[in-house]
Amino acid sequence: MQDDVQPVGTIQPLVVPEIVTFPAEVDVTNSDVVGWALLAAFRPEVTVVIADLSRTEFCDSTGIRWLMIASNQAVCTGSELRVIARDGAVRRALHVLGADQTLALYPDIQAALTAGPAG
Repeated sequence: MQDDVQPVGTIQPLVVPEIVTFPAEVDVTNSDVVGWALLAAFRPEVTVVIADLSRTEFCDSTGIRWLMIASNQAVCTGSELRVIARDGAVRRALHVLGADQTLALYPDIQAALTAGPAG
């Protein structure tokens, strides 16, 4: 081993997120199932949970309520919730209810996967 070898960079640990894919429509009939699945993703070894609403065309206030509950769960567990919401009805609903001020929103899976830790 040579003493004059300098490290080239730091190695960042690989973050493997838990991804919960939401259905095309989230409303009072299925939001509990989706919400409990989202909360179940916050296991001790999971540092990032992604709520993937990229294919969700409609999400009512019950679904958004579960996103807010999951956001609180992330804080309590020291993890991070990232929400994928394309422009459209879901993004507008998040804005109207003020959830976009609390949730970390991303336009697609690539952005959610490559984002650094929330600051």
